[in-house]
Amino acid sequence: MVKRLAPLLICVAVLSAGSGAAAPAELRLGIQQALLVRGGTETSANWAGYAVTHRKPFASVTGKWVQPAATCADLSSTYSAFWVGLGGFSKSSFAVEQTGTLANCSGGSPYYTAWYELYPKPPVLVRIGVRPGNTFSATVSVSRRTKTVVIRLKNVTTGKLFTKKLRMARPDLESAEWVAEAPSGCDYSGNCATLPLTNFGTVAFSHATATVQGHKGRISDPVWSATTIELHGDPNDPVHPSQAGANAIPGALGGDGGSFAVTWQPLAPPGG
Repeated sequence: MVKRLAPLLICVAVLSAGSGAAAPAELRLGIQQALLVRGGTETSANWAGYAVTHRKPFASVTGKWVQPAATCADLSSTYSAFWVGLGGFSKSSFAVEQTGTLANCSGGSPYYTAWYELYPKPPVLVRIGVRPGNTFSATVSVSRRTKTVVIRLKNVTTGKLFTKKLRMARPDLESAEWVAEAPSGCDYSGNCATLPLTNFGTVAFSHATATVQGHKGRISDPVWSATTIELHGDPNDPVHPSQAGANAIPGALGGDGGSFAVTWQPLAPPGG
């Protein structure tokens, strides 16, 4: 069964724990915020996982992951997203074509949903049901000739499937990625900041492949360059002073070259 939804902003209608500050008017997924590049590893403020790049444009990306459970502290509001997509990795990036799931905490209670996003447009909710332990498969395909993007997201555990074909004038096809993300919150003036990362434990990705000009390969394929991305939180974050923050660190690729896990790690406070 295929379900389609009209665009709907992912909004948060609760207060941030402890501070009394209003939660973001809009939750956004977006391009990578690179902090440091060293060898084949990149440090990011919002992404954790793997990205591949090639001199030719990517046509599609696929992957699977097992939905992790959110561990929520008392009254906390935290956020995390798990997805596959194209674009958004390079410093010059202007777009991302992506689909995935969320594991958030709202006022200390976990909630889960699915979504897709053609950044810079806002994300759109997908009603296919999301529960911890569910396996999801996703494919994002883009045609440069017709400027169309096809999103396919399936809850493998329940069999529910979402597909949608969309137009996009300027898709970014410079990279393919498999990511756990700390989303951003945006106010009504369009000012955005990275939000506290939910303690999701570990999320396992598998069956990660990408396609360039008819060649399909896994992350480790020597045809392209692969980069490991580590998410490092900021203990001095002035926006969320009550949150110690967190890191998210991807493990090494499995023997098949297309599987890995990302693990949430608490961030020690300054001087800790």
